[in-house]
Amino acid sequence: MSSAATIRQGIYKNEFVRRVTRWLDATPHPPLAIEIGLDRVSGARWTRNGGLGDFAVAELPAGALLPSAVEANVVNAAALKSAMTDVSSRLRAKDESVALILPDPVIRVFVQHFDDFPRSKEEADPMLRWKLKKSVPFEVDETLISYMRQSPREEGVDVVTALARLRIIREYESLAEAEGLHPGVVLSSSLAAIALLEEHRPTLLARVSGSALTTAIVREGVLCGYRCTELPAWGAALTPHMLLEDIYPVAAYYQDTWQEGIQSVRVAGLGVRLPEFVPPLEEEFHCEVRSLLQGAVSEGRIPPDARQLADRELDGLVGWMMHRG
Repeated sequence: MSSAATIRQGIYKNEFVRRVTRWLDATPHPPLAIEIGLDRVSGARWTRNGGLGDFAVAELPAGALLPSAVEANVVNAAALKSAMTDVSSRLRAKDESVALILPDPVIRVFVQHFDDFPRSKEEADPMLRWKLKKSVPFEVDETLISYMRQSPREEGVDVVTALARLRIIREYESLAEAEGLHPGVVLSSSLAAIALLEEHRPTLLARVSGSALTTAIVREGVLCGYRCTELPAWGAALTPHMLLEDIYPVAAYYQDTWQEGIQSVRVAGLGVRLPEFVPPLEEEFHCEVRSLLQGAVSEGRIPPDARQLADRELDGLVGWMMHRG
């Protein structure tokens, strides 16, 4: 089954799911996953008992990929093909299903409240497409849509919806298909990485990848907020103040809606610069601020055999591994 077909059927849909780490229970769980990121292609293969079998990473030259929900993503096709071939060869991947983990800007995610929401997909799809048609910069007839219901704070239904442009998804699928692989699942990197969050207290995730910032808030397994934005600067030019300004709208929405503060903050993508950002974030949120992966490791939630993935900051692959488990 192609990833496009999987998305149309709702790869995140499971009406009784409350925990974010169970979002993918209803999807195929291939033993092979490949994450295509801004600066590298990485892949991992798992054993039958769920342990890590092997992994591979191939670097990409700067500018080879420009993640976007609207425009073509692949700039340097030769570099992407070479990296995919390298990773596939080292993982001995051929003629098998693969999970593709894509950059966050490719897939738009919305959390919406409804007083009432249809149970049937035939009724739900048109409602979501109509409601979100002004929120995405592409035509509804070329939109792949996936959704899940989750419990709201009060009465009604909260619905998490993921949208993607078909021709953009096909760019990534084609890279895998050229290696003889069959994309069975497609998801964004941060949706995979959410499995790494501690789930029993309101936790904010701030995940930086190039100029993109994804902010998500999870509380008791419910996705309470999600936003992917373009930062005004990135790399060495990014300042704590810039990061806080982009995080604030999601945090403020959560605090106003749920009438409580953030109790934990996890950050990814800042690398060695993380210590510069910790004090301002702690001052703003009055709680512990830690690296996403370091926090998950210290809390004992990452299996020992996945530590080598964590050491390379492959949080998307580690998160997918935890989804599989």
